[in-house]
Amino acid sequence: MNPFPPSAPTGKSRLLRTVNLLLVGLLLVSSGSAAQPEENTSRGRICFALYTVHENTLKLTAQFYPIQNYEPFSASLQLLEDGAWRTVQDARITYPGYTAHFRIEDWDDTREKSYRVAYAERDYYTGTVRKNPVNREEIVVAAFSCWSNVIEHGGQLPMNDIVDNMERLQPDLLFFAGDQVYDHSNHLDNWLAFGEAFGDIIRNTPTITIPDDHDIGQGNLWGDGGRRSEDRNGQSGGYYMPVEYIREVERAQTSHLPDPYDPTPVERGIGVYYTSLTWGGISFAIVEDRKFKSGPQRVLTGKPYRDTREMDVPEAQLLGRRQLDFLEHWTTDWKDAEMKAVLSATIFANLTTHTPTLENRTAFSYDSNGWPQSGRNRALSVIRKSFACMIAGDQHLGSVIRHGITDWNDAGYSFAVPAVANFWMRWWLPDEPGRHRQPGAREYTGEYEDGFHNKITVHAVANPSDTNNTVGEDPLHGRAAGYGVIRFSKAAREITYECWPRAVDMFAPGSRPYPGWPVTFSQTDNFAIFAGYELPTLQFTEPGEVETIQDEHTGEVISSLRIRGTSWQARVPQPGTYRAAVGEGETLRYVYGLRAERENTQTITVR
Repeated sequence: MNPFPPSAPTGKSRLLRTVNLLLVGLLLVSSGSAAQPEENTSRGRICFALYTVHENTLKLTAQFYPIQNYEPFSASLQLLEDGAWRTVQDARITYPGYTAHFRIEDWDDTREKSYRVAYAERDYYTGTVRKNPVNREEIVVAAFSCWSNVIEHGGQLPMNDIVDNMERLQPDLLFFAGDQVYDHSNHLDNWLAFGEAFGDIIRNTPTITIPDDHDIGQGNLWGDGGRRSEDRNGQSGGYYMPVEYIREVERAQTSHLPDPYDPTPVERGIGVYYTSLTWGGISFAIVEDRKFKSGPQRVLTGKPYRDTREMDVPEAQLLGRRQLDFLEHWTTDWKDAEMKAVLSATIFANLTTHTPTLENRTAFSYDSNGWPQSGRNRALSVIRKSFACMIAGDQHLGSVIRHGITDWNDAGYSFAVPAVANFWMRWWLPDEPGRHRQPGAREYTGEYEDGFHNKITVHAVANPSDTNNTVGEDPLHGRAAGYGVIRFSKAAREITYECWPRAVDMFAPGSRPYPGWPVTFSQTDNFAIFAGYELPTLQFTEPGEVETIQDEHTGEVISSLRIRGTSWQARVPQPGTYRAAVGEGETLRYVYGLRAERENTQTITVR
């Protein structure tokens, strides 16, 4: 078994931006001191704007078209107050990349506010900062990934179907999981094309964007803590493009996110953006699952392997120690949150049997987060402590799986949303039917081991029907293009994953997501201890307390949850003595000496 199979091709460069963009540029160059455009309708030099609000801090990035000769390198953020626009902050336009960054603290997130970015007293770009939907019982997230630039794969087809559906759906949050850009040497032009395609929904909706491998100029990325890669295939680990290019990409795509948990740069001064965002009562951990990941050629010996289990290198990194520490801290931080989710570029599994055609069987891929196995298990072991679900992209194969570490189904559910335009097709078509399938489910669902022998339970997959990359086939439906909708029911403490095909009106009678969806599960299904032990039931006088279970001797956090109702019986994997930290902030108190038993009927009232 060759441990280093050939890398996937990196794809063609995107065609230069649309004719509309070229006309805008020509108009600006030739207009000089022509008549002013109608107020609030001209975008001019301003392409689009992204924002988030977290803990009463607004962060907004305005993306500009290239500034022409003698034009100013400054912009303003204005708010509509009492019927008039008031400038609240000025900012320099950063080069390279042409972005302006605004930060407003003490933001009142209980009210909706109209904003506009103003440039040169000539161009204005308007949008709406939503109020925090904290009182809404259902929070809706729309998730996207992988916008290929290849024409015959649907990359140049209009995104009107997505934009129209989103304008009717009105999601509370947008998540773009990576590969917004497929050109490997010209991020700016293609990022502008992304903004032209999706700007009308982004301008009015909190948006998370994270870059993946194609965004930073590589077909695959094992960041290895920021070291330099000698070639684009990257298997030795590190980044191939110049540091300033990486900074430009991350500045454009992530500077509007909440401040990083630990802003210390990695090697060569490359920044970090891993952080958390709380919105609508849902806490989202945003992780960088590429930046710290070890390069396979640096940690594997290159010898022939008889089995992919031999490829596990315990010291190899996936999220890395820094991000694991962040997730440990995030586990017990329930400020303004009732449920949790982890957002990453890709899922923690190797869910592929064939790629890029149905004739080509694929055993494994280091690009997946199924490798390194020990790093994968460390990540899932922390993520499940807060009963968090997972949302990602990258795989070009829509899927829902439930992960297992020591046993099937003992960790959380993940949703890999499909590609918006699918360049590199993948399938999940194992030889044998899965174990313990749901009644009526397809044969490729059920319990399996993935290509690295990780335990997974497959619940739904959107396999392409185009079997061999045929030009002329339906580039959207044949290639299983689409996007994800995730619904968090705070009242029921349930999560629903929906996988929608492209070019479908979500609201038309009879419209359905891909077969196998929707998939609904309980929040507490994200951490199941089947053969463990019970602690005493804790009874509270007020509903919605936070209960964190710790090993009384080591202090290790076993689980943390904002409970639904006024009582909760926690389970633990091992016998022993535990303590419960109850409440948060000034209300925090402890219950000591909780004995774990196979069957525990004791009830303790906590006041």
